[in-house]
Amino acid sequence: MSQTIERNHLRELESEAIYVMREVASQFERPVILFSGGKDSIVLVHLAVKAFWPAKIPFRLLHIDTGHNFEETIQFRNDMVAKIGAELIVGSVQKSIDEGTAVEETGIGASRNKLQTVTLLESLEALKTDAAIGGGRRDEEKARAKERFFSHRDAFGQWDPKNQRPELWNLFNGMKNMGEHFRVFPISNWTEMDVWQYILMENIEMPSLYYTHKRKVFNRDGVWLAAESFMQLKDDEQIVEMDVRCRTIGDVSCTGLTLSKATTLEDIVQEVAAARETERGGRADDKRSEAAMEDRKKEGYF
Repeated sequence: MSQTIERNHLRELESEAIYVMREVASQFERPVILFSGGKDSIVLVHLAVKAFWPAKIPFRLLHIDTGHNFEETIQFRNDMVAKIGAELIVGSVQKSIDEGTAVEETGIGASRNKLQTVTLLESLEALKTDAAIGGGRRDEEKARAKERFFSHRDAFGQWDPKNQRPELWNLFNGMKNMGEHFRVFPISNWTEMDVWQYILMENIEMPSLYYTHKRKVFNRDGVWLAAESFMQLKDDEQIVEMDVRCRTIGDVSCTGLTLSKATTLEDIVQEVAAARETERGGRADDKRSEAAMEDRKKEGYF
């Protein structure tokens, strides 16, 4: 009985997300899916394929490449794009740095994660995008809990959390002025557990990063980080090899790794059910200030 209720719950979430995606296709002319290579954006692509099957998805994929991504993420992205026949556009943070529109952070703790905002806004403007579909969920973080399904952005790509449009009876208002656009979040009502149970139910292929594997890591302020060549270590930080996996995937410099023994989707579901820390609890970029995420979102971040 409980499994039936669970499946019905997931199918209701799936139907809602597909409805939102079809609304995007009907209301906007140049929409894109913001693809990070993480589980939420992979689920978005899976839902888009289901929503418009047997036709190809009517959205291009936009990936903002920090240049400090996990190699596994890039390989998975390329394989998936080839499999579904989608058009991929890559915005380069390194290019923004080279052209002087973004300034690279220096020193220990430097990250390119915040610089993604500049590259994202430049890419959206170049593509003349009027809707950018993202995998943000309201349970992830308090700033994301303020989002609507159709989240308005002004002509500068910025978000005003106090100026959100009402969404009654699943009626979505996509009207905008010249130069403005919308961020759209079809899986807003999903939780981390919903995402993993849906991945398990649909048997969606995932990057190896999400499963336990051995990796060289170091511990900084209670967070395990990948030991890559561009990561600067403090004098008291030591590189060790541990069994870890990702709960959320982003720029290597700020993606915390979880000590884990989960090697299957079933293991991951059980691990998430027992977790006492949020999935973004290990994201170093969220720890920079109490309102770190909201500040970045106001500037145009995902």
